[in-house]
Amino acid sequence: MRDAPEGAWPRTDRVEIGIGLQSDKPAGEYARLARLAEQSEIDVISVFSDLMFQPPLFALLEMAAATDRVRLGAACWNPYSMHPYEIAGQVAALDLASHGRAYLGLARGTWLHSVGLDQPAPVSHLREAVGYVRDLLAGNTAGVEGAVFRRDRGVSLRFPVQRSRVPLLLGVWGPRACALAGTVADEVKVGGSANPELVAVMRERLAPGEREAGRAAGSTRLVLGAVTVVDEDGERARRRARAEVAMYLAVVAQLDPTVELPHGLLEKVQERVAAGDHPGAGALIPDDLLDRFAFSGTPEQVAAQAQRLIDAGTDRIEFGTPHGLRDDTGIALIGQRVVPLLDRRRGRDVPPDEDLLVVGGRRNVSGHASSPPGTAAPRTRPMSLSEEEL
Repeated sequence: MRDAPEGAWPRTDRVEIGIGLQSDKPAGEYARLARLAEQSEIDVISVFSDLMFQPPLFALLEMAAATDRVRLGAACWNPYSMHPYEIAGQVAALDLASHGRAYLGLARGTWLHSVGLDQPAPVSHLREAVGYVRDLLAGNTAGVEGAVFRRDRGVSLRFPVQRSRVPLLLGVWGPRACALAGTVADEVKVGGSANPELVAVMRERLAPGEREAGRAAGSTRLVLGAVTVVDEDGERARRRARAEVAMYLAVVAQLDPTVELPHGLLEKVQERVAAGDHPGAGALIPDDLLDRFAFSGTPEQVAAQAQRLIDAGTDRIEFGTPHGLRDDTGIALIGQRVVPLLDRRRGRDVPPDEDLLVVGGRRNVSGHASSPPGTAAPRTRPMSLSEEEL
């Protein structure tokens, strides 16, 4: 078995750039897009595992055969619709096909209630799923009697694996799941956010788990990813991004403790989405709110957004679907126009921006950092019970 390319995991000399693909494409298209990404300065390609789209393994295996350098993974599998033994088999297959370039992405999952799946005790499910998958990859044949999952003694994978430990990414937001991630994860992904103010919040939430595990503070790599629409026509790109964000605003806005929506906005957006008027719903989203939940505009505008995340201390930025007004043109613009504008050096001195100062998870409102009338004013609000479980 060939080893992964030297330095494939992780890039330590610079902040990484990734793209996230939706699994809705015909055979052959994933390979084409992956080759395009690898020719640019893209380090990671993720495939979403969204409800009722193609299983991500189809796309990932096609891309593994078409690439040599980029890391590949599903963002993310969940331990409710797929048992951990199946997750272990799929990530092991991807690692074999990519010669050691796979990562394992796990998250609670969203919208599973629509297919009749309950999601009790998500932190326990994630914790046990991580251990289950790692045991199988490592060849541990001891039995398991967990609160959620069990395995008889002697049960193991019946094929050779490329690596006995695959890097783990957890998709989490809330304090309890972040604490778990701080103990076990190599990376944490905050999906649906382009908000630099969230970086300090997430670092604070990861810290208890890192301390518990005896890990250095900040050792869990932080990934932020969101809808991306980049085009030379910045206004068209932002209109498209608004329509995309409108569909998941209700899910992510309640999870970000630095954001408060303008009164009544969410209800109006949801009403138009329910009526099938996504452009109309998106038109209601103000500029500053859009910039917290999507990368959008010209290459220069998107690069400026990404640079703010880099300066805030993120380890990887994931530019998500649809990338542009077309996938291929968007990916090409990201690689050829956006990435070259970024200063991706780690630990560089960054002068404070009074509009982006964050203190204890909220914007420092001294000076002129307040929001314009009628836009979203950030604040720190109490965590709801559902957030505690995420």
